[in-house]
Amino acid sequence: MSGDNPYGAILGVWAHPDDETYLCGGLMARAALAGDRVVCITATRGELGSPDEERWPSGAALAAVRAAEMEAALAVLGVTEHVWLDYPDGACAGVDQEEAVRRVTAVMADARPDTVLTFGPDGMTGHPDHQAACRWATAAFDAVAPPGATLGYATNTPEWLERFREPLDKFNVFMGAEPPCTPREELLIGERLAGGLLETKLRAIRAMTSQVEPLVAGLGEDFFREGMVEESFRRRD
Repeated sequence: MSGDNPYGAILGVWAHPDDETYLCGGLMARAALAGDRVVCITATRGELGSPDEERWPSGAALAAVRAAEMEAALAVLGVTEHVWLDYPDGACAGVDQEEAVRRVTAVMADARPDTVLTFGPDGMTGHPDHQAACRWATAAFDAVAPPGATLGYATNTPEWLERFREPLDKFNVFMGAEPPCTPREELLIGERLAGGLLETKLRAIRAMTSQVEPLVAGLGEDFFREGMVEESFRRRD
């Protein structure tokens, strides 16, 4: 760890391409810039996540698009270690859970992260794939995390939700679920990005055209930019 990156080596365990960039792109970029190891696990290729079936039809074609977009985004962030689990989008709760935990555990044992970032049991949006990623990461953390390592669950601050929830609900971002909310003073990690770090995250997100373009078009560039400033994680229960 260093003054430039107090979180040391980072391992992220996520469900779909773009989860990692939205929720911890700045944290990953800063760690990579500081020379700390950053490893990202993605459970699926997001083949069901089309906001526009005419432009990005669901299935193998979208999986290829999103995989390429994610590679571009990670390159912007400086992340060079990425693991696909290649489970089917929308079906992570139905895969062999013991196998999934073994695979995540093997990556974690090799990465020896100081900080593990993932969804909380709420899955942020209640998405079963997100909740599965949390279960796998938590089980792996309990099994092989180095002494002193930290596990963080993605959350939102009350201030962020007050500003952004209503507009995002129009796009069904939270899928009808009650998004997690943690007072700022109770956060494990509460970062507000600025300067070059924010610009790097925004460039990475913009690389994911199929997911971001409709949001930017609907919300406006300035509003979207403001929404990317906070990266918040809470302690496990």
